Amino acid sequence: MNTPFIPCANGLIAALILSGCAVSAQTPPPDPLQAIQTVVVIYAENRSFDNLYGLFPGADGIAQATAEQTTQLDHDGKPLAQLPPIWAGKTTPLIAAKLPNRPFAIDQAPINLPLSVETRDLTHRYYQQTEQINGGLNNRFAALSDAGGLTMGHYDGSKLALWRWAQDYVLADHFFMGAFGGSYLNHQWLVCACTPRDENAPPTLRAQLDGQGHLKRKPDSPASALQGPPTFFDGAFSPDGYSVNTAQPPYQPSGISPDPNGDPRLAGTHAYHLPPQTQKTVGDTLSEKKVSWAWYAGGWHQAVADGRLQKPQRQVIYAESPGSVNFQAHHQPFNYYARFAPDSPDRAEHLKDGSDFLQAIADGTLPQVAFYKPPGQFNEHPGYTDVLSGDAHIADLLTRLRASKQWPNMAIIVTYDENGGFWDHVAPPKGDRWGPGSRIPALIISPFAKRGTVDHSLYDTTSIIKFLTRRHGLTALPGVRADVGDLSNAFSFPP
Repeated sequence: MNTPFIPCANGLIAALILSGCAVSAQTPPPDPLQAIQTVVVIYAENRSFDNLYGLFPGADGIAQATAEQTTQLDHDGKPLAQLPPIWAGKTTPLIAAKLPNRPFAIDQAPINLPLSVETRDLTHRYYQQTEQINGGLNNRFAALSDAGGLTMGHYDGSKLALWRWAQDYVLADHFFMGAFGGSYLNHQWLVCACTPRDENAPPTLRAQLDGQGHLKRKPDSPASALQGPPTFFDGAFSPDGYSVNTAQPPYQPSGISPDPNGDPRLAGTHAYHLPPQTQKTVGDTLSEKKVSWAWYAGGWHQAVADGRLQKPQRQVIYAESPGSVNFQAHHQPFNYYARFAPDSPDRAEHLKDGSDFLQAIADGTLPQVAFYKPPGQFNEHPGYTDVLSGDAHIADLLTRLRASKQWPNMAIIVTYDENGGFWDHVAPPKGDRWGPGSRIPALIISPFAKRGTVDHSLYDTTSIIKFLTRRHGLTALPGVRADVGDLSNAFSFPP
């Protein structure tokens, strides 16, 4: 027998139910992001947006920069007469070209270094970057860089394969690195939106700051940026014990070799390494919801075996010889957390090799969330690789992913960990103590992407966590910034 519908004029829900009134409740429409079944995050290295995409049509590029942003200041606050020379690096000579005080093309005269040629590395550290940004004016990059004028260089990115993918899909031109500084800290912000800490870090590893919160300069630091790179009382930690610059992980693979008679799976006690961290990561929140996920790293299996060896037998970790995998241990954020200790089942389930990534693409068995970290030889990091080889590597991965069985319901995010010390003209949004830092490239590639679009929405690295949190109903991580988008503006779903 059907119960007759009794209309209800007003009153609380509880009263309506008690009175026998039928309550007509509309089910909210499903989140369109539910159409995405597989998310792939490819995390490259050390390029600002202007460095690679500053000439991209329709983007907020170098042509939009103001004179105040392009004109670099010396230590005294006055404009430099010209850019400093490109100071010599470990394997690169001094380039003494007299460059005007403004952005310049690295791949054109007088520098003439194409995308296929490795440049020297540039300072990309926490306190240096906060001073380079200078409250959003971005006019102290040359003065704070140990690479001199190179910081102001950019390329004609139209020669890149990824540039063509950006033209076909979505390029986000207001995507900022999650934290000030370098690769290590920004990998942490990718997975936990947090800054590691060791309250017992040795005083010798702590930065010394002046009254303005800037690094104290050493007595021999040059008075002008034209005379040489500045020198500082810098450190891996803030004065209050936060790990803001590179510290090595407690588990192998680590830059700290095992103790001669100790557990070969662990970093040794003969040098400092960060103690195991216990903060909640996006891996934890994904696992709580039974969402399958993995962190794939190029060279992982080799590096795990290599890490068990004593120096100088190691061949993978920090082996920057030509053709080397050049595995970078501080680019593996989950290896810092107690949950992924060597005897943990979570380690075997979630930390995998780049070859496993390729096989899963081919088999159509990628987990619901896949992070991929290229090895050093393919990550585009200045100082030990070039742009072009990494660009070709990532483009090959995209071609494989687009041909996979999982492509019809896939979203791929290609971005960079940080700016690598390269200038960018757009002021980062106001955030918190840790960031956001400078602008970096980000591509969103998917059958659901707004094809051929430059997305001007405000994002940072924590937007990736926010996207995953919304898609899978995860517990929100406290460090994710409320004011940045969740990448949904990059998509258009059919009705």
